[in-house]
Amino acid sequence: MELTVEQLQQKLETQGYICDQDLVITLYLSLKLAKPLLVEGAPGVGKTEVAKALAGALNTELIRLQCYEGLDENRALYEWNYQRQLLKIEIARGSCDPAALEKDLFDVEYLLERPLLKAIRAEKRVVLLIDEIDKTDPEFEAFLFELLSDFQVSIPELGTLKAKQIPAVVLTSNGERELSDGLKRRCVYLYIDYPTVEKEVRILQVKVPQAREELVRQVVRAVHFIRSRLKLKKKPSIAETLDWTRALVALHADALTPEILGQTLSLFLKNRDDQETLKREVGLSGLVEQIRGVKDDSPGPAGATCHCGHHHR
Repeated sequence: MELTVEQLQQKLETQGYICDQDLVITLYLSLKLAKPLLVEGAPGVGKTEVAKALAGALNTELIRLQCYEGLDENRALYEWNYQRQLLKIEIARGSCDPAALEKDLFDVEYLLERPLLKAIRAEKRVVLLIDEIDKTDPEFEAFLFELLSDFQVSIPELGTLKAKQIPAVVLTSNGERELSDGLKRRCVYLYIDYPTVEKEVRILQVKVPQAREELVRQVVRAVHFIRSRLKLKKKPSIAETLDWTRALVALHADALTPEILGQTLSLFLKNRDDQETLKREVGLSGLVEQIRGVKDDSPGPAGATCHCGHHHR
């Protein structure tokens, strides 16, 4: 059954994924046009969660390929189960025609499916997440571009295997390197920025409902101030905001104080230099004063479109 834009947004929200209509429409068009969705943004803004929420919304399996430097076709596509093949050779030694044995050894049952082949051979439509594509080499990106163009792979021993169902593909990038124009042309593009104050408040209210509203608003104001005003090596992600809020609830904190900030600083600033930058440039007492004087309608970073409350990469 094909979903409307409104139905897709409702299903995403049932997965706990808070997003605005711009993102939903982009995701809808990606599905409707059967094109991969390329999601770019800083680490921790919720790119990976797009695929997870989509798989939940479509009630299907999520198949994930985690990219890294040096990733090649074999690790992403398939390998032969050499141990089973050797065992077969030992069992059939002297009792089987060599030509027939060789043909049998390279049957589908001896194939170890890696994420890309698994998604192509799936009986029902799955969501294929290709996470952090910018960490791979340009050569692998070129191979991936060809694969996503026709959703079929050639295995010398088996011939061409075509997709039984075209998967819904989501690629994510942290922007560590520029992706090729060819890959971008093949995809529907989406950029996700950090959320506005009000959107992050909604995320925390959904994900940490036991936290008092005033505490939630103080946490979000603090994180928003830190992201937008300080030059940090790593800005707090949404997942770290959630962890910090859960820690405050565990400590029975009703409001932020300089003391509680000092005790929980490592929950949202995971770099020693960033912690010292906060203490030096603002101070723990200064941060508390800042968040008490900030209104919740202050604008968030430009371009914020969609966010969720799960752990992010």
